[in-house]
This record gives sequence, structure tokens and C-alpha cells, in this order.
Amino acid sequence: MKRAHLHLGAATLLLLGLWGIPDPSTLSERLHFLSEHNHTRLVPLPEQLELAGEDVPLHSEDVQERLSKELLTNTYWHSNTLQLLKRSSRYLPTMGRILEEEGIPHDFLYLAVIESGLAPVVSPAGAAGFWQLMPGTAKDLGLTVNDEVDERYHLEKSTRAAAAYLRSAKERFGSWTLAAASYNMGMSGLQRQMDRQAESQYYDLLLNEETKRYVFRILALKCIMQQPRAYGFDLSPADYDAPWDDRHVPVDSAVASWGEWAHLFGWSYNELKRHNPWLREAFLSDPKGDTLWVAVPAIPKQQTSGSPTR
Repeated sequence: MKRAHLHLGAATLLLLGLWGIPDPSTLSERLHFLSEHNHTRLVPLPEQLELAGEDVPLHSEDVQERLSKELLTNTYWHSNTLQLLKRSSRYLPTMGRILEEEGIPHDFLYLAVIESGLAPVVSPAGAAGFWQLMPGTAKDLGLTVNDEVDERYHLEKSTRAAAAYLRSAKERFGSWTLAAASYNMGMSGLQRQMDRQAESQYYDLLLNEETKRYVFRILALKCIMQQPRAYGFDLSPADYDAPWDDRHVPVDSAVASWGEWAHLFGWSYNELKRHNPWLREAFLSDPKGDTLWVAVPAIPKQQTSGSPTR
């Protein structure tokens, strides 16, 4: 028994030595080890920064503190930021292409990042999709929103709708930064505060806490996602989500079961909904002259006999 204890003690010492971990029974050594190897530092601010070509006034103490808060939050919120980086390769190329076609600066990609986390989610207030549009706003922007089809969850169509809003806001306020702020609190709400405070610049306005942080969250994610390794996120190309290589087929009549329809292309209902989150029901009523373009596998899988629409 004494020899067994000796062997166990030797093994423990060997493991501690191999891993460089101090004896856990010695508090002072553990604290020394942590102080030497577990540094958490403030994230340095960039020397210069802009949003959509508009300079951020980094000479302002208030701006420095607000930007520092968001850089710290997103740099050290590792699990969330890693997920955003992983998803970015699947969605941002398509969104970026559409924004460019619509004349919207590339930096507004990061507005979608902070709005939805690049996921087709719905907020407690009812905003939905990649760009978190409210139902009324979405309809005003030309999107279909009903129980069966909700284009707020459609990547391409919702991006064009968001672009239309941002373009209108830029025309109203003359500033992309104010256009971004209005996306959070609405054009009328922002205009009321500008009139009330006699201010014309976002960085000079006293706004509600969410909108006060909003532009700085966009800026922080821009900094991190454009230079992830500089902020401690070391991903290889294989770590990013692969873009989907889908094709789209027309559907211009009722579909009794999207599950059965998906099987005709070798997909499950779950896979169909992953690629088409804008399909909100398990069936489709007669679209009454409209044609829906539904994503299916680019390379057709083994299909059963029958027509994909019914």
C-alpha cells in the first residue's frame, strides 16, 4: 500500500510538471501562475476609424469610452463572436453583393451582424429575419409577410428591403451614421431627438441606451471581423461555414406538404427549411399567380417519381 501511494504521488508530480500547473494545494503558487499566464488586457482603440466613409471622432473622450466598451464586450464574448465569424462566410458574400448593387456601403453588413447574429431569428418585439424588420416596415418595403410566406427571413429579398430603408434614411439625414442610428430607433424618433437637442451629428446626441450603443456595436464588429486574428480569434479557412451552392426552382401552385415536396429532391423537411427559412408553414396555399423560387440542392439527389409541385 505504501508503494502504491508513492507511485500515485510520482504520477501526480509528473503530470503537474508536464502541464506546467503548480501544486493546487499551494495557493500562492496558483495565484502566481495565474498572474503570469492568464492576462486579460484592455483592447486598444484603433488610431483612426470610419463608418461608411464618415470619420469617427476618436479625439472625443465620450466616443473613446463608448467604443472601448463595445470592443471589450465583443472581443471577450468569445463564444458569440466565434459564431458570428463562422457564419460570416455563408451569408456576407451574398449580402455584400446586394448592398453593392443597391449603392449601400459595405460597412452596413455589420449592422445585420449586430441585428440578428446572421441567423433567421425573431425578437420579442416581433422584428424578424437577418435584418430584423418589423412586419409593417417590411410590408412598406415590398416584402410579403403572412402565415405561410415571410420574406423577412429571405436573405436576398430582406437585404434589398433593408438597403431601400437605409438609402431613404441617408437621403433624409444626409449621413450614413445617422441612417444607421435610425435603423434602430426609426427615422421619426431620431428626427425628434435631433430637433429637441438642436444637434445634427450622431456622436453629439444623447439617445436611449440601445441606440447610444448601436453604432459603436457596428464599429466594434467591423474592427473584429475585418481583422479577427488581431483580436485573438484564430480561425482557419476550414473553420468557417461553407456557402450553400443551391439552385432555385419555381413553385406557382399549391403544395400540400413541403416535407413530401422536399423528399423529391433528396432533402428532409428540416433541410428545406434551413435553406428556405421564409417558408413558414408545412404547406403552401395557392399563390394566386405569384411564383416562388425555392432553394433545392444544386446537384440533384436521388428523387422519387412524381412532380415536385402539386
